[in-house]
Amino acid sequence: MSGRIRSNRYVTPPNSPLLRRTFLLLWAVDTITAVFLILVPYAVELNPVTVFFYTLFGIPGIVLAACCYVALVIIVGNFLPNPSDVVFVAALVALYVLFVFNNVILLLFEWAPFGLDTGTWRPP
Repeated sequence: MSGRIRSNRYVTPPNSPLLRRTFLLLWAVDTITAVFLILVPYAVELNPVTVFFYTLFGIPGIVLAACCYVALVIIVGNFLPNPSDVVFVAALVALYVLFVFNNVILLLFEWAPFGLDTGTWRPP
């Protein structure tokens, strides 16, 4: 016996390359819109973690917060068994579609279709 514990559970990414690419594309757009939400005077970033990282590190803090989110999603997605991993990523894609659509409309037209534009925090 080699002393290693054998497991039937393997760490693998979700078996949905298109879904994973879609998530990463939406994540990138959301990261860009989060930067603009901090910079424009008529919108407010609502995510407290992003705001906290922004107050600590400035604009790089927004990107750092976004990288933390994507790392967490990748780690969780790799540890979940199939088909739960695909369902997890699909749910996050659905959420990111909502967030990105709301943020892009808010930035372009100064109107939030889902009402996700209220808040009191402003950058210093």
